[in-house]
Amino acid sequence: MSTSTLLFSFQGRISRQPYWLVTIAMIALTLVLFGIVFFAVGSFPAGGLEAAIADGTLWLLVLYIPLIWIGLAVATKRLHDRDKSAWWLLLFYGLPGVLDGAGRAIGDMGTVLSLAGSAISIWALIELGFLRGTPGPNRYRPDPLGA
Repeated sequence: MSTSTLLFSFQGRISRQPYWLVTIAMIALTLVLFGIVFFAVGSFPAGGLEAAIADGTLWLLVLYIPLIWIGLAVATKRLHDRDKSAWWLLLFYGLPGVLDGAGRAIGDMGTVLSLAGSAISIWALIELGFLRGTPGPNRYRPDPLGA
């Protein structure tokens, strides 16, 4: 699989190794981007701090959009390897944030919702990062590890 297909396509399957390599690279790149933006914001004069923060946030968002796309593409291909639809990403990526936000809004009783969101995140980590894909071909293409 070519690098552009790995990073930008939502078709096909990938095994755990390319998933983890891309994920670790994205985490490292995100840390570098945050470092660059916060270093740039810190180098502005005191009078322009608000503008510097706004500009830094804008640049961070612009630079982060491709990383979001890559993350979704790689996770989709991992789900395909597990013979699951990409719709599972709504559960794995969306629901924990919704549950955590609802839990914070409720207060003390919302801890259960926050814990449920954490449990879903752990499930997603196991599903995407640790479980082997379906052996042999499935509806999303042949096994990336071979027969």
